[in-house]
Amino acid sequence: MSVTDFTATAGRVAPEQERPADRPVAVRSGPAPRAAVRRDPDQWPTVSGTKRVLVIVHTEVYGRRLLDLLPLLESDLRVEVAFTVPPHAFNAGARRLLRALGATVVPWETAVRTDFDLALAAGSQGMEQVRAPLIRISHGAGHLSLARVADGVRSGRRGPGGITGRRYLMWGGRVVPRAVTLAHRDDLAELARWCPEALPAAEVVGDPCHDRIRASLPLRRRYRSALGLRRGRKLVLVTSTWGRRSAFNRLDALLPRLLSELPRDTYRTALLVHPNVWSRYGHWQLRAWLAGCRRAGLHVLPPDADWRPPLIAADWIIGDYGSVTLYGAMSGAPILLNRFPHEDANPASPGVELALTAPALSPAHPLEAQLRYAAQEYRPEDYARIAARITSEPGHCHRNFRRLMYRVLGLGQPACPPVTPPLPMPAPLDPAGAGGDAEVSA
Repeated sequence: MSVTDFTATAGRVAPEQERPADRPVAVRSGPAPRAAVRRDPDQWPTVSGTKRVLVIVHTEVYGRRLLDLLPLLESDLRVEVAFTVPPHAFNAGARRLLRALGATVVPWETAVRTDFDLALAAGSQGMEQVRAPLIRISHGAGHLSLARVADGVRSGRRGPGGITGRRYLMWGGRVVPRAVTLAHRDDLAELARWCPEALPAAEVVGDPCHDRIRASLPLRRRYRSALGLRRGRKLVLVTSTWGRRSAFNRLDALLPRLLSELPRDTYRTALLVHPNVWSRYGHWQLRAWLAGCRRAGLHVLPPDADWRPPLIAADWIIGDYGSVTLYGAMSGAPILLNRFPHEDANPASPGVELALTAPALSPAHPLEAQLRYAAQEYRPEDYARIAARITSEPGHCHRNFRRLMYRVLGLGQPACPPVTPPLPMPAPLDPAGAGGDAEVSA
C-alpha cells in the first residue's frame, strides 16, 4: 500500500507561510495562462467535524510503540488520524513502517505549521515545534540508561536518558508535553528529582508492551507451534540492542559457538537485532554480515516481525542491556546477560536488578553447560519481582491511556471497555540452514 502525502493545504495551515513574500515572479509575454485551481482537501470532506490526531513517528521502534495504542481510536468516526516523520538518524525504519501500514503521512514541514487537536510521540526531537497538545510516552521499558555524555551532559551529573530526563521534556524553560505518561508510580520520584517542573503533567498509565505480552503468555504453546518448534526442540533467542554498548559487535564470537556447540537436533537459535541497526546499515548489509551463520542454521528475525511471540516462546534468552531483555523477565525463560555497560546504566532502573540477578555469559565455559546452569539457578520469584517493576498498572494501560486521550481531545469515551488483545501468531522459523547467498543478494 502506498503512503498518501498531505499537501500543504491539508489542515489548518498558517496562511502567511504558504508563499514567501519575496519570491520572484516570472513574466510571460502573450495571453496570460489560466491559473491552476488549487483545491483544499478540507473543501470536500466525507467525514466532517472530526478531531485531528497527529502520530509522530521518529523511528520504527517509536512507531511500533505507538501502534500498540492506536487501536484505542478505532471505530470512532469523530477522530481522524494522520502520521508524520520528524528528522531523526533512524528515519528509514519509520518510513518503511508507515508504507506497510498504508498511513496518511503529513510532511514534517507541513505538520509543524498545522493545528491538530492531539499529538502522540515516543520521542522528544522536534516536539517543541508541534502545534497540538502533546502526550509523550516512553519508547521502551525501565528507563535503562543514563543520558549520553555526548549530549552535553556533565559526566558527574548524568540524569536518566528516557522520559524522566529534563532535557527530553523541557524547551525554552517550559515543559513541552501536555501529559507525560509513566509506566510505574516509582517513576514519579525520578521525575521529581530530574524534572520537577513536569510533575503536574505526569500521568501513571502503565506499559502497553508489558500488557500485550501479559495477555499473550497463555498462548506460549501455540506460538511455539507456529514457529515450527516440534516437541522437545529448544529455542535459544539471542537479542541485541543498538549502539556501541550493545552486544551486536560481539556476535561474531558468540553466534558461531552457539551453532557449533549446541546439538542441532535439540536446539534452534534465533537472533533479534534492534531495528535501529537495520535502519543504520540496511537489510543487505546485515544479511551479508550474518550470511555464514544463517547458512549454519541461525534464524534472523526481520525488523518488521513482532519480536514478542518468539520472546514468549523461548526456552532461553541470551540478551544484552536493553528493553527486550527486561521484558524477557516476564517470559519464564532463564536469561543469560551477554553484556552489561554498568557505567551507562541508570541505577534506578529494574534493568540493573536484572543484570545482578541473571548469570553473565562466559567465553570460557561450554555454552550448553551455561544454559543448564541458568536453568538450574532460575528462581521465578526473582524475575517476577523484576518484571513487577516495569509497570505498577499491569493490565490497565489501555484503560488509562484511552481515558487520557479522550480527555485531551474533549470527547467522551466510546461506550465499550478497551481491550488488550493477545499478539498474533508469528511466521515459522526458517528451516535450519536455509539462509544463504540467494537471500543476501535479493
